Amino acid sequence: MVPEQRERAALVALLRRPGAKWQDIALEVLETGSAVAVLESKLRLQDALFPETDPVVSCIADAAELLHAWEASGIGVHACFDPDYPSQLRSIHQVPPLLFSRGALTHDRRAIAVVGTRKASEQGLRVASAVATELALNDVTVVSGLAKGIDTAAHTAALKARGRTVAVIGTGINRFYPSENRPLQEQITREGAVISQFWPDSPPSKQSFPMRNAVMSGYAAATVVVEAPWKSGARIQARLALEHGRPVVMPDQLLEHDWARKYAEKPGVHVVSSLSELLSIVEQLISNLHTGPDTLPEAPHLAWSS
Repeated sequence: MVPEQRERAALVALLRRPGAKWQDIALEVLETGSAVAVLESKLRLQDALFPETDPVVSCIADAAELLHAWEASGIGVHACFDPDYPSQLRSIHQVPPLLFSRGALTHDRRAIAVVGTRKASEQGLRVASAVATELALNDVTVVSGLAKGIDTAAHTAALKARGRTVAVIGTGINRFYPSENRPLQEQITREGAVISQFWPDSPPSKQSFPMRNAVMSGYAAATVVVEAPWKSGARIQARLALEHGRPVVMPDQLLEHDWARKYAEKPGVHVVSSLSELLSIVEQLISNLHTGPDTLPEAPHLAWSS
């Protein structure tokens, strides 16, 4: 097994351990520079108790079999230290140690998230479609969460405009949720990318969708919140985007909510009163996106273990 493959297998082995805290593992591996070294440190006591076995070797071998099976089924597996891992995600505290993908994963430096409630109004759907269309026509990747309502409108409009769209989902990459969006998810796989931070067969859960919002916010250079009541994941994403230093754009209709009035006072939040003004702000954000050489974190140089 070549060193790069061993490192990726070691990361999978770390994440499979009972009680593993994925976020902590990602940060520790990036800081240490070697998933194998972190795994060896975790298993050192076990190794001392059972000197006739090598738990590191067996754990890595089991994980390597999983990696091979995933990749053989057409799933892209990207470790946080891989060169093809979206570098913008390394700048957020919630950096996923692994990303699973179907479709064409790129760094998507020109990307804006369009998010909102599942129970969208007709006006909200029109706004989401108009914003996504504008982004797609300007060669900006439309990022959303493949949920009902606003997300579906954004993905559909981007595809219709022959633009690129990325779906960040709250289930495993082998799942289709909601089930009625399966054709849309399959089309995004063919023409864009679907990504997930969860094991491939993971079902939806209450915790997985806020985690998905963190990745969506980190992946995009800015977030447009179309409609979002208090319990909406879009509200969570607005908060996370501000934590990540990403701009947030929202219509003034959202000011009927206490959370929106509070956020409107924060730097980096743009409140607009019309669709034309929203699109104008989006144009400004587009012009500010990275169009020159890479300025985002590069893949760390791992101390490959032999």
